[in-house]
Amino acid sequence: MSREIGDREEETFVRIQSLIARRARRLVTLALGLGLLAIVAVGARWLWIAVHVATGYAAKVTCSLALNSGQNAAQVFRDYVSLELAPFGPALRVSVSERGAEASALGLIHVRAVYRRGLGCTLLPDGSEARLALADGIDLPRRRLDPAVPWPDGGAGPAAPSPEVAAAIERAFREPNPPEPGRVRQTTAVVIVQDGRLVAERYAPGYGPQTPMLSWSMAKSVTATLAGIMVGDGRLALHAPAPVPEWSAPTDPRHAITLDQLLRMSSGLAFDEHYGAINDVSRMLFTKPDMGAFAASSPLAAPPDTIWSYSSGTANVVARMLRDAFGGDLAALVSYANERLFDPVGMTSAFIEPDASGTPIGSSFAFMTARDWARLGELHRRDGVWNGQRILPAGWVRYVTTPTPAAPNGQYGAFWWLNAGAPEDRSRRMWPGVPTDAYAATGHSGQYVVVVPSAKLVVVRLGLSFPDDGNEGVAELVADVMRALR
Repeated sequence: MSREIGDREEETFVRIQSLIARRARRLVTLALGLGLLAIVAVGARWLWIAVHVATGYAAKVTCSLALNSGQNAAQVFRDYVSLELAPFGPALRVSVSERGAEASALGLIHVRAVYRRGLGCTLLPDGSEARLALADGIDLPRRRLDPAVPWPDGGAGPAAPSPEVAAAIERAFREPNPPEPGRVRQTTAVVIVQDGRLVAERYAPGYGPQTPMLSWSMAKSVTATLAGIMVGDGRLALHAPAPVPEWSAPTDPRHAITLDQLLRMSSGLAFDEHYGAINDVSRMLFTKPDMGAFAASSPLAAPPDTIWSYSSGTANVVARMLRDAFGGDLAALVSYANERLFDPVGMTSAFIEPDASGTPIGSSFAFMTARDWARLGELHRRDGVWNGQRILPAGWVRYVTTPTPAAPNGQYGAFWWLNAGAPEDRSRRMWPGVPTDAYAATGHSGQYVVVVPSAKLVVVRLGLSFPDDGNEGVAELVADVMRALR
């Protein structure tokens, strides 16, 4: 009897163990399944955002380079856009008309960029033009430059450069030798100015002195220039809390952030500037209709003035502040920029493309000819004075070229890059072979306006390089030009 009871207990125990084991296996299987689903969901979300970014990039950049700069759209897509968007390029299709550009991915995602005269191309993430201010564009009264008058007051070109200067420019246009797959320099323009005189210029086929060219992040320096004029006019305050609606409550931890801290990239705002498929800067530029609002929603990552963190979002917060200084009126801001900066200096080709909300994309999308980019540099070399007229407030150039305390090696001022570094250690400077007083507006894909006050020199290098040609290329160009001009 006792043996039968013992056998039944053992049998029951075995059954319980088997049941527990089966349920454990089911739980493990369920957990693995849920984990796999989570991974798939995260991957699907990443892919969905990445494809939207790539499609937005294709529509916007192709539209801008084709309709602003007059480039062949198919060539732009093949030689630049598809390289930037690898491996998404083969899945994308772009069509361009006089009205704008449309890009599609696998026939599933469609994104439009619309062209307007005087404003360039604007990406429409939701496809609608209903929110667009100045839907028909804008016409500004811009003065004509006399083609017989020498640069910068007129449109006359330079005399033939010396053989040494010509050789320096030739090296800047030369492609890597031997060629490297997926690597192109594609220099589109070089302009050399010394002591206010146009010494030399050269352009790639399809480009010329009248071609407006893309800035990428050189736009930040244009934004700083306009901000300086507004500070001088009393429209903005440099050291007061920035008038950003999202931060208006005194209890908001961002309330005390100043325009100075924004211009110096020391606001402490969180923003992911590491270029990639779904990071903050890519999503902002190629999927968001209101870039200033997107950037202004960023939380604090650190107290202001404690860290330096380069951020295109910060530049678009400032750009929205410029528009808000005119009650949100884009036309008023465009007219102000023309009357107070572009027209007096002869930058007759300059404009900044706006986003769908009407805020100029002050981080990335300014356009002007290479000669006008040189005028921007020359204005700063002249301490903000042009033909006896003060354009920038007294002391503004000194302000933007003063190293930001939190920036590494003193390499950043206020929306301008600096070559300050450590005088005793050339390796810690951005451009070791260039004087320490040099500063520059710089942009992705090799855009540079370099000002060297001690040499009375301005060097402009523009291009569609992939991958980005880096500081080494422009440092070599500037050093070569300085040797040639001696």
